[in-house]
Amino acid sequence: MPEPLPVLSAPPTADPPGVLAACDGSDGSLWALERAMSEAQLFGLPLYVLAVVNPSPAGYPPGMVELVHESVERMTVGMADGLRRSVATVQAARARPYTGGLSLHVVLGNVIEVLLSCTPGQHTLVVGTRGNGGFSRLLLGSVSTAAVHHAACPVLVVPAPPAPPAY
Repeated sequence: MPEPLPVLSAPPTADPPGVLAACDGSDGSLWALERAMSEAQLFGLPLYVLAVVNPSPAGYPPGMVELVHESVERMTVGMADGLRRSVATVQAARARPYTGGLSLHVVLGNVIEVLLSCTPGQHTLVVGTRGNGGFSRLLLGSVSTAAVHHAACPVLVVPAPPAPPAY
């Protein structure tokens, strides 16, 4: 059995510039990851796959940081495992496997802030239309909307594939 892909806890840099794919394990992020692999392969660029864990959207009250440390570690390990499975799933479904440079990153922080901080110098940021957050009625999720408006590189927003016709 092949060695699992290492997952870095540092955000990807743009050295060298590459295709940055945001992946949270949702269907939308898997479709975006597949497109990001195609883009990276087409342009001969490395692929940086980023997942962000936001352990406390509202912050911790005083004294709670120590109590939640173990939970944050478990969330990070779980996200790393999910990221590996996401890449393997997309690779297995591709007609032509991605063979370029690939690095996986799981970073703690605010999803939008971390993602946008990784965009300077990148060739392209690839995101799905919606991730694991709620509000499925929205055309674009909060992350894809923020990326389109604030990323420091071109952004490719990948929509869901069309539904098969109902017969």
